[in-house]
Amino acid sequence: MSLAHTQPDAVGQRLRWAREQAGLSQGQVARMLDLHRPTISQIESGQRTIRPDEVNRLAEIYGVKEAWIIKGDSVTDEALDPRVELAARHLSRLRSEDLDTILQLIKVLRSRPEDAR
Repeated sequence: MSLAHTQPDAVGQRLRWAREQAGLSQGQVARMLDLHRPTISQIESGQRTIRPDEVNRLAEIYGVKEAWIIKGDSVTDEALDPRVELAARHLSRLRSEDLDTILQLIKVLRSRPEDAR
């Protein structure tokens, strides 16, 4: 996947959002990647271009697609569940603070043990 034409600041913003949604600190991510915490900060602020191997690993850690990290693409190879599309339409109409509440709820639901689902 070519990173030559990406905007580091946009990539960094997506990575920061994904890290926060995963409930991880920059320090935790740095340890997972065997990097220093300031390196994660530089990537998220667009001061450092991310390497392809780092994109791959971060996609795994955050549970997102590499294409989304690089280009913001939301299209996936799998057919999207129509319920997800419906939910996205409804979520797009929420006030910012209500959307933040929903995102917190999703984070709680994702953190439950598998046998509790």
